[in-house]
Order: sequence, then structure tokens, then C-alpha cells
Amino acid sequence: MPMQPWFSDAKLGIFIHYGIYAVDGVPESWSFYSGKVPHEQYMKQLDGFTASNYDPKAWAEVFAKAGAKYAVLTARHHDGVALWDTGQGDLNVVKHTPAARDLIAGYAEALREQGLKVGLYYSHSDWNHPDYASVVHPDPPNDDVGTNRYVTPKDGVEDPEAWARFLSYRNAQVGELVSRYRPDLLWFDGEWERSEDQWKMRELSEEILAGNPDTVLNARMLSYGDYATPEQGVPLRAPDGPWELCLTVNDSWGYQHQDDNQKSVGKLVRYFAETIGMGGNLLLDVGPQEDGTIPAAQVERLEGLGGWIDKHRGAVYGTVAGLPAGHHYGPSTLSADRRTLYLVCFDTPRETIGLRGLRTPVKRVSVVGTGTELPHQVIGGLGEVPGVTWIDAPVSADVDAYATVLAVELDGELDLYRGAGRD
Repeated sequence: MPMQPWFSDAKLGIFIHYGIYAVDGVPESWSFYSGKVPHEQYMKQLDGFTASNYDPKAWAEVFAKAGAKYAVLTARHHDGVALWDTGQGDLNVVKHTPAARDLIAGYAEALREQGLKVGLYYSHSDWNHPDYASVVHPDPPNDDVGTNRYVTPKDGVEDPEAWARFLSYRNAQVGELVSRYRPDLLWFDGEWERSEDQWKMRELSEEILAGNPDTVLNARMLSYGDYATPEQGVPLRAPDGPWELCLTVNDSWGYQHQDDNQKSVGKLVRYFAETIGMGGNLLLDVGPQEDGTIPAAQVERLEGLGGWIDKHRGAVYGTVAGLPAGHHYGPSTLSADRRTLYLVCFDTPRETIGLRGLRTPVKRVSVVGTGTELPHQVIGGLGEVPGVTWIDAPVSADVDAYATVLAVELDGELDLYRGAGRD
């Protein structure tokens, strides 16, 4: 199946890590896996998870205001606690928390009312399932996968029947998500703990696409994924094919009381511009409190980023990756017809902005958001080596607080010189 075209033009998605881990503000699932928090104490958070102020319509309004085109909610993390009334076991917030209701249906409905695509996160692994630690990874990627009691069987003795039961459970839960909520995107995780063959990824992919052939799958479906998902670390080279950068607004995926290290709006604009300039999407993560409210500081960041995107939407939506490094000192995007370049300037431009290696003549340069036209001229050049296009810096009234964007309208499709100059 070809990749769904909406994904690559979405540019911004919102990741939501929401679950019982927000009660004590501990790392989602990993805190008991690593022994930082006793398992019993971690699971006691079920008693305090109320979702008392959960308002998915308010979430969706904030996401739309941020300029996002999709969102991804943690339907079930590695801790095995489902946010819906699953028919597979009873470890879910409907049966075992004061929230006592399905938290996915309203989310999906609210997103669709705002015109956003619906994404659901699901972990292949489940560190609470009695049948999960029943087989051994044939080539463990790290020591934990070979030794952790939540992953590997005691004394390494495998139980293939238990593993078959686990896969039936996983497949049935994924089937519930597909049939009940018809997500546009399924964001899988936990794949490193088993091989593709052990996971039976082909069969799972076939079942998902039989239920909804338009479902987008991330690369943690291994050979059956549609796009790459680097997280936290910004790639210096764009992954092959479609991709998204998963990034937290502060330092944590889920809500952690002590983490107030929120990235500034300016930093988020930089991450966003650099990501779309390399042809990717930014999947920006927030961690709601246990009552369902997104912290005000995170809402403020989303709305600040959304203000910048709205002002510069022509340079964002309907564009592809821009210039390779070296042609312009900053990110850039290119219109789909390859006739308009958008140059992002993070610092206040002084005197001139240089554009190197441009063979296509420039018709007009203007400041995105204000429309002010800027003079430009080409200086130098010899034979096939083009001169440098120098653009006059905008006046202070046209400089954006976070990043100024210039629209360079070309007289034809973009044509770049990539050589070493005349010998």
C-alpha cells in the first residue's frame, strides 16, 4: 500500500502520554521495570486515576490551535493498562480506576470534529501480562531483554503455548482499536523485545489493513511500517522515506510533577522548522495530569508554536524538504511545485541574506506574514557556476520574534548547482 498522502503534509502532530503513571508522576511503565518504583506501588496508582477533568474537546481545540493535523494517544503503554474497556483481560481504566469510563472514544470523536487525524499508540510488549515473559529473543539487542524478569522467562525456559496466548491477546486488543475507533494511524512501540518473526508482524499487519486498509503504521511494525520515528535526538541526516521526530515539550513523556524544564516557544519553533526543512513531521509530546488537564505551561507552548505556524502557514503546509546544507544558513522548505523557496532565519538578519548555488532566476522576494518585498541582486558567477543571490535584510518591523521567513519566488522550478566551482 502507498503511504497515505495526508501524513507527509501534516507537519505537526501531538503525542499524548496519558495513563495511571500521572498519579504519582513517575516514568510511564519504566519506573517499575527498572526497579525505581516497586511494582505494587506503581499499580496502586490505579486507585488515584480519576480523569475528573478530562475534556477531549478542549484537547482537540488546543491541538488545532497549535497547527497540528493529527494526534497520538497512548491507548496502552508497556504497563498493560488499557484506556478502553477491552474484552481482553480486565486491566483497564474502565474497570479498575475511579475514571470508570472509556477515554478513547471521546478523544477520537473530538479530533475528528476539529478535522484532525486520529492516532493511537499501542505497545507490542506488556510487562504485566502473565504470558509475556515466556520466550527468549533470538538476538537480544541489549542485556535487559535477555535478563529482565518482565521480559524473559525464568531460567530461560520457554513456553510457546503461553506466547501464543499472548499474541492472541495482543492481536485481539489491536483489533478492538481498529474496529471501535478506526484510527488513521497506529503508533506501535516495544518492538525491540522480540524478533519480527516472534511478533508475527506480517499477520498483524494483514489483520489491521483488512480492518482498515488506509491505516498508517509506524516503523515499530518493523518491515511492515510506513515511516521512521526518531525520538528526542534530532537526526543530522533525514531518514529514508517519510518520518517524524518525537519530541517532549519538557524532559518527560508523561506527567512528572518535578519536571518544569519546558522548552521555550523559540526552541520549539527551531525544532519544528528544522524538522520540516528536512522533510519530516514533528510529533510534539505533552503529558496530561491524572485528572486529564494538560499543564498550562505546555498549553502555552503549543499555542505559541501555533501562532508562529499560522503566520507562516504558506511556508509550512503544502511544502517539501528545502535546500541541502550550505546553500542557506538555516532551514528552508520548498513549495510542492518547486517554484517558491522559503528561507527561515532564526537570528535577526543583518545587511543581507546570501543564497548560494541557485541557478533559477529570482522573480521576487518577500517577508512571509507581512508581505514586504525585499530587494535582491546576484553578484559574481562564472560559466556554469552561479553567483550568490544577495537579499536585503528586512527592517525591524518585519522581523519575527522567533524566526523570520522569506519567500523567494523563482522564475521556473528550483535548479541548484552542487559542484566545487571552477578548477
